[in-house]
Amino acid sequence: MTRFKNLLCMKRGFISGLLAVLACSLPSVVMAEDALNSGDTAWMLTATALVLFMTIPGLSLFYAGMVRSKNALSVMVQCFAITCLVTVLWALYAYSLAFGEDVGSIIGDLGKAFMKGVGVDTLKGSIPETVFAIFQLTFAIITPALIVGAFAERMKFSALLWFMGLWLTLVYAPICHWVWGGGWLGNLGVKDFAGGTVVHLNAGIAGLAAALVIGRRKGYGQTAMPPHSMVLTVVGASMLWVGWFGFNAGSELAADGVAGMAMAVTQIATATAALAWMFTEWLAHGKPSALGIASGAVAGLVAITPASGFVGPMGALAIGIATGVGCYVASVRVKKALGYDDSLDVFGVHAVGGAIGALLTGVFIDAALGGAGLDEGVSMGAQVGKQLVGVVTTIVYCFVVSFIILKIIDGIVGLRVTQEEETEGLDLVLHDEAGYNL
Repeated sequence: MTRFKNLLCMKRGFISGLLAVLACSLPSVVMAEDALNSGDTAWMLTATALVLFMTIPGLSLFYAGMVRSKNALSVMVQCFAITCLVTVLWALYAYSLAFGEDVGSIIGDLGKAFMKGVGVDTLKGSIPETVFAIFQLTFAIITPALIVGAFAERMKFSALLWFMGLWLTLVYAPICHWVWGGGWLGNLGVKDFAGGTVVHLNAGIAGLAAALVIGRRKGYGQTAMPPHSMVLTVVGASMLWVGWFGFNAGSELAADGVAGMAMAVTQIATATAALAWMFTEWLAHGKPSALGIASGAVAGLVAITPASGFVGPMGALAIGIATGVGCYVASVRVKKALGYDDSLDVFGVHAVGGAIGALLTGVFIDAALGGAGLDEGVSMGAQVGKQLVGVVTTIVYCFVVSFIILKIIDGIVGLRVTQEEETEGLDLVLHDEAGYNL
C-alpha cells in the first residue's frame, strides 16, 4: 500500500512538473514575435547601410555622370543635401506621420514626433525600432533624391530645398502611410513589398510634374547634351545594383527565406531588364550603349521592387523582360514624341518601371506561377484590380500635390536659374565650385 502511494505521488509530481514546464514555456512562445532577434537585427543594420549607400554615393554618381560637366557637382550636392534635410525632418515629425498611430486610414498621428517613445528597448517586431525607423528613413531619402534627375541642370538650390521639404511632408509621408503604415491602400490589399508605388512611381510622377512646370533646358532639342562621364554613370549604376539587395531583401525586416527569395528575384529581374533594354536598343540603333544597359538594369531594379517578396524566379524573369522593353520605349520614344525635358528619364524609368512592377505583382504572386500565393478568396483579376487602384491613386495624388507645391514655390522664390546662369553651369553659379579643375 505504501509503495502504491509513493508511486502515485511520483506520478502526480511528474505530471505537475510537466505542466509547470509547459506553463512556463507558453509565454515565451507567445512572446517570441516580440523578442529581439540578434540575427534579424544584424541583417537590418546591414540592409540600412546598403540602402543609404544607394543614394550616396550610388545615385549621386549615376546622375552626375549623365549631366554635363559644368553641372556634375551640383547634382551630387543636391543628393547630399537631401540626405541631410530629410534625416532632420524624419526625426522631427515625418516618421510619425508615416508610421505613427493611424488617423482615419489617411495619416499617422504625431505621437512619435521628435522620436518620442523610440528608445533602446523599443521593438518593431524582432528588431529595435531605432533600426526600423532609420531603415525607413533611407527610403524617405532616396525617393526625393530620385526626382532630382527630372529637373537636373536648371533648378535653384533654394527652391530645391523648399520643394523637397514640402514634398516629403505632403506627398511621401501620406502615401507611405497609406501603403505601409496602416492606411487605406494597405488595408485594401495593395501589395508593395519594397516601394514600387511608395518610392518609384511616386518619384517618377513628381519628376514629370517638375519637368513640366520648370520647362526645358536652354537649347534642348537643338543642342546635343550627352552625358559627360559614362564611367561615373556605370559605377553609380553598379552601386545601386548592390545597394538594392538591402532595399528589397531588407524589406522583409528579417533574415529568413522570404528575404532570400527577394534577393534572388532582384538579381534575376535586373539582369533580364538590362539585357532586354540593350537588345531593344541594339535593334533600333545598330549598337548597344553603356547608358542603355545601365538604364535597363536600374529599370529592372525598380520594377522588381514591389514584387520582390511575392514572386518567384520565373515571375522575375517576365517582369524584367516587360520592364526593359517598356521603359526603353517610354524613355526614348515617348519622351521624344511628347517633347518634355525629363533630363535623366526619371519618369520613363521610375514611374513606368514602378507601374509595370506594381501591376505585374498582381499576376505573378499567384502560386500557380511560382509566387507566394494570393490572399484567401482573392482572384488574380481582383488582385490586379487592387494594384491598379494603388497605381492610379499614387499618380493622381502625387501629380496634383507636386504640381501645386512647385507652382507655389515658383511664385515665391522662383524655381529656375536665369538662362545666363544655366549657360555658365550650376556648379559655379550655385556653389562657387567646379566638379573638375582642369
